[in-house]
Amino acid sequence: TESFAAAKSAVLIDSESGRVLFEHNKDEKLPMASTTKIMTAICALEGGDLSKKVKIPPRAVGIEGSSIYLREAEELTLKELVYGLMLNSGNDAAVAIAYAMEGSVEDFAELMNIKAKEIGVKSTHFMNPHGLHDPNHYTTARDMAILARHAMSNPVFRQIAGTRAYNI
Repeated sequence: TESFAAAKSAVLIDSESGRVLFEHNKDEKLPMASTTKIMTAICALEGGDLSKKVKIPPRAVGIEGSSIYLREAEELTLKELVYGLMLNSGNDAAVAIAYAMEGSVEDFAELMNIKAKEIGVKSTHFMNPHGLHDPNHYTTARDMAILARHAMSNPVFRQIAGTRAYNI
């Protein structure tokens, strides 16, 4: 438990049973930053057609922070965007996924909130697909543990998360 001493909040669960093994301020609402991309990926993997070609909209180009350097009108598959999202923490890929699936960041965030409730995530609120700061974008350690466990139950997510390099 000493390694958790510096953490504001933490939860350790058994991935098979979901049993909580350790908890510290498990329900404190905190910013989630790029761990947001776990939900973005799950929404894409469980609700999208991974072979669908996505034409990159101008609003997905030049997003601050980490990037896969998308260019306007470039075409990638949804699967390639998910790889860019997860392997490079691509904020531009996150926005491109949002537009491809729901037509806007706001509508995609609503999809993320609906999906969160479906999988038992109760104290989280999404405002965007990338995790850039917004005061209304937050989660708890308990919810992150639930989301991560759900994500790892998806074989395609597990494959992407275990990939070291992917050429697009």
